Amino acid sequence: MSGRTPAPHHAASSPLRHVLTHLLTPLLMCLGMGLAYMGAFVHPEPHHLPVAVVGEGPAAAAFAQKVEDGAGRALDVRTLAHRADAVNELKGRRIAGAYVPSDTAPELIVATAASDTSATVTEKIFTPVAARQGLPLKVTDVVGTVHDDPTGQGLFFLLVAVSIGSYASVAVLGGAGAALRMRGRALLVVGVSGVVAAIGALLAGPVFHLAHHGLAGVWGLSWLYSAGILFVGVGLHTFLKRWTTLAMMVLFVMLNFTSSGGLFRPELQNGFFGSLHAFWNGAGYIDGLRGILYFGNDALARQMVTLAAWLLLGLALTAAAGLTERRRAAEQRPAAAEEEMEEAVAV
Repeated sequence: MSGRTPAPHHAASSPLRHVLTHLLTPLLMCLGMGLAYMGAFVHPEPHHLPVAVVGEGPAAAAFAQKVEDGAGRALDVRTLAHRADAVNELKGRRIAGAYVPSDTAPELIVATAASDTSATVTEKIFTPVAARQGLPLKVTDVVGTVHDDPTGQGLFFLLVAVSIGSYASVAVLGGAGAALRMRGRALLVVGVSGVVAAIGALLAGPVFHLAHHGLAGVWGLSWLYSAGILFVGVGLHTFLKRWTTLAMMVLFVMLNFTSSGGLFRPELQNGFFGSLHAFWNGAGYIDGLRGILYFGNDALARQMVTLAAWLLLGLALTAAAGLTERRRAAEQRPAAAEEEMEEAVAV
């Protein structure tokens, strides 16, 4: 009887160990989400925020230098000769605001469609400058958002919806779709990403009216973004298996949403998330949508290159996964044939 006593303990500990191992994934997600979101959003402050002072000559240069010296590393201040130059810079999303000094009516020019939070921060910086002259500050918004999306943050939540539809589909394609050949899964990725993009365009257009025009462009950009996520996920699933969900959360939630610029532009974030904005796919998606809807397709080609690079990465991972699966299947065939032969001999 003493020899049988360890069996119940072993039987009980094995399922417990299995559960605890699987609990590691959600706990790591909890930690990662907290570090990412709180690190990126809790304490926004300007870091080299690009602004301009409109004016010519030594007086304008001295004023701009005074503003930059007073702000320290918070601002990068340049001078522009004419108000029209400032408007062009704002429409090109190269500055967050332009201050036009005046002895009677100082003006701040912003483009809230580029970033409502950056425009707000810029206004807070220059309002005291005008107040020291005893004058009210006139704020002019040269590229505003649609009235259905007054803060311009609706595009960030569209990013969230399209991202969730994409990376959640990876679990189905990688799990239930594992019985299919990689070519079949790749074709499904093309179809699923098209449906996700259509849902995104539907939400942006007829449902919430974020996009009053350019729905075809919204769909195309959403498809490119979604397909990149799906191909990366399907490719990774072959190598990571159950850890794929965690990897997708890290890549396309923790690092992606926080660096997208949908809530805070990189100049209002710390260096880590600000640097990711230069090449992460969510940033390309958000900036591309803003270009289509508000800025006459400005810099759209650059954002499409970013999204295409992620799609190529996904295609490369998927191709590598297909080769790996074929190699594994080839290695298993001789072992299976040998086992069948042994069973036949035994019979």
